[in-house]
Amino acid sequence: MWFFFQECFRRIHVGAGGPGRAFLFLCAACAGSTPRSPQGDCKAVLQSGCLAHTSSRGRASCWSRCYVSALGTGGGTSALQACGCPLYWKGPLFCGAGGERTGSVSVHKFVAMWRKVLQNCHDDAAKFVHLLMNPGCNYLVQEDFVPFLQDVVNTHPGLAFLKEASEFHSRYITTVIQRIFYTVNRSWSGRITCAELRRSTFLQNVALLEEEADINQLTEYFSYEHFYVIYCKFWELDTDHDLLIDAQDLARHNDHAISTKMIERIFSGAVTRGKKVQKEGKISYADFVWFLISEEDKKTPTSIEYWFRCMDLDGDGALSMYELEYFYEEQCRRLDSMAIEALPFEDCLCQMLDLVKPQNEGRITLHDLKACRLAHVFFDTFFNVEKYLDHEQKEQVSLLRESESEGPELSDWERYATEEYDILVAEEAVGEPWEDGYEAELSPVDQKLSVLRSPLAQRPFFETPSGLGAVDLYECGCGDDDLQPL
Repeated sequence: MWFFFQECFRRIHVGAGGPGRAFLFLCAACAGSTPRSPQGDCKAVLQSGCLAHTSSRGRASCWSRCYVSALGTGGGTSALQACGCPLYWKGPLFCGAGGERTGSVSVHKFVAMWRKVLQNCHDDAAKFVHLLMNPGCNYLVQEDFVPFLQDVVNTHPGLAFLKEASEFHSRYITTVIQRIFYTVNRSWSGRITCAELRRSTFLQNVALLEEEADINQLTEYFSYEHFYVIYCKFWELDTDHDLLIDAQDLARHNDHAISTKMIERIFSGAVTRGKKVQKEGKISYADFVWFLISEEDKKTPTSIEYWFRCMDLDGDGALSMYELEYFYEEQCRRLDSMAIEALPFEDCLCQMLDLVKPQNEGRITLHDLKACRLAHVFFDTFFNVEKYLDHEQKEQVSLLRESESEGPELSDWERYATEEYDILVAEEAVGEPWEDGYEAELSPVDQKLSVLRSPLAQRPFFETPSGLGAVDLYECGCGDDDLQPL
C-alpha cells in the first residue's frame, strides 16, 4: 500500500528527486498552470522555493488547488484515490500533514500522517474528525470547519464568482457552519462527535461537492442561494447594520407574525448561548440562521427542539397547561385586534391534545411532539398568528396527508428559500429598491455579489481577521466524559 502510494507521487512528479527528498507544491499561478487541468500539472521543486501567498490560509488553499491539479486528475492513479478520499478532503489532508504551518508537505510527512490516521480511525467519520480536530480533542467545534470551508469557497466552480469578494467569504462560511451544527449536532453541545457525524448525511454532501458543479443543488448545507436568502432577511431586520439585532428588530420578521412572548423567550437564552444575548439583549447573525430555519420549517427534529425549549418556561422537559395558556393569551388578543373570534382556551386545548395525543395526561413532552407529525401546527397555534390562520383554512386530513407524503418533495425550508429567492430576483427585475433605500442587484450568478455591496456591507463582517471572527460560539453543554471516542 505505501509503495503504491509513494509511486503515485513519483509517477506524477517526474524528476522530483526520488522518495527520500522533500519537495514543495507550487500553486497554479506560480507554476503557470490551470487548476484541475490535465494539461497543466503543477510543478514540484526540490529546493525551498518561493511562496507567492504569504498567509498560512492562503498557502493551504494554494497547495490544495495544486494538490488536486497534480494528484486528483490525469491519466494515472492519484493520491486522493489511493487514500480513498473525496476531492474536498484535500484541504483537511494538507492541514493534517502540517502544511498550514509550514507551507509545504513532503511525501514522507504525508505518508506518516495518513498511516497514523489509518491506525486510529476505522471509518470516514473518524478520519474526518481526526483531520479537522484540535490536538487532544475527539470532537469538532465551529472554528475547526473554517479552513475546510475556506478551501471550498476558493476552489469550487459554483462559487467562482466569490473569488474577488473576500469580504463575503466569512459570511457564507458562517452560514454553512451554523447549518452543519443545526443538522448534525443533535446533542446541542456545540461539539460534533464521530457518532453524530456518522448519523448525518454531511460526509455524503462533501463527496457530492466534487460531482455537482452547481453549489445551489446541495441544499442541505452548501447552497449559496440559501445563504443569500438568510443574509438578505437578516440585513432587512438589522436597520442600523451593526451586525446584531435586538428583540424589536426580530419582532418585525414576517410583519410581526411571531408573538411578543415568544420573541422574549428567544432572547432569554433558551436557544441562544452567545454572551451578547445576556449582556446587551442582542443576537448575532449566527443565532439568526438557527431562528430563520426553525421558523420556516417546524417539522425537523432540531426545529421541534428549538421551539419546545422556548415554550418550556420552567425547563422541566414538559409543556404544562399553564405554559400553553401563557402563550395562547397573546394569540387571542391579536386575533381580537384583527376582528377574528378566537377559540376559548379550553376548546383550543382539546384540539391540541387530540392532535398531539400525549402519553401522559396534562403534559406534552418533546417525544410526544416528534411522534405526532403535526408539531408545526401545534407551535403555530400558540405563537404565529399568520401561520395559525393558514392552518385553520386547511382540514386536518389534508395536513396529515402533507406530513405523510413521501418522495423527493422539497422540505418546508427548501420551499421557502426557493420562493424567497425568486421574489428577490423578481423585485430587482422591476427595479424595486429595498425598504432601507439600498438598491439590490440580483441577477445571474456572476452579479449576485452586488446586492450586498455598500459602504456598510463592505466592512469586515467580523471584527477579528480569523475566519469566524467575533462570532460568539456556543458554549459546550456536556463534559468530555460524555463524548464518544474516535
